Amino acid sequence: MTDALRRREGSGAEDVALSDECIVERVRQGEVEAFGTLVGRWENRIYRLALRLLEHPEDAREVTQETFLAAFRKLHQFRGRARFSSWLYRIALNCCYDRLRERRVEPIPLEEAESIAAEEKVLGQIHKKQVAERVRRALHALPVEMRQVIILKEYEELTFEEIAEILDIPVSTAKTRLYAGLDHLRKRLEWLKDAL
Repeated sequence: MTDALRRREGSGAEDVALSDECIVERVRQGEVEAFGTLVGRWENRIYRLALRLLEHPEDAREVTQETFLAAFRKLHQFRGRARFSSWLYRIALNCCYDRLRERRVEPIPLEEAESIAAEEKVLGQIHKKQVAERVRRALHALPVEMRQVIILKEYEELTFEEIAEILDIPVSTAKTRLYAGLDHLRKRLEWLKDAL
């Protein structure tokens, strides 16, 4: 993150009590250094989201920086119809998907996941770390629409209302994508039952 975005000159404890939207208004009124408070509040969560979607720490760091730079440049477009956090998450997701398109990431076919599982059974007991890796790979084989809802709900622990706001979809669609995604994930990981 650039020093200019991080710096908070004398803002300190008083910024902690302010809402994100109040800080946005201060930045718009010329207190550019107040943006560092928003970076401090949201940087770790945006990084975790990017890391879960991209799986590469360097890419996640770059996307986190891109997210805050884009948010800073587009701050005049923030209208307050959604919360600042929802608006920021949406920017982060778009940056992640741009990065995934650049990489042309191919999902792991179901047959390959099953084949990997069969080999693991033959080789012996699956350790927790290996199980977590298989879950991660199966998650990344899901369509992006399902994967993003699962990550926001299960890892970021957001409500359906927050997810709907971030993705600009109805709550019912967020629920449908989560349940469909979890069902697909369960089918991909059926082979783990005997190993656990």
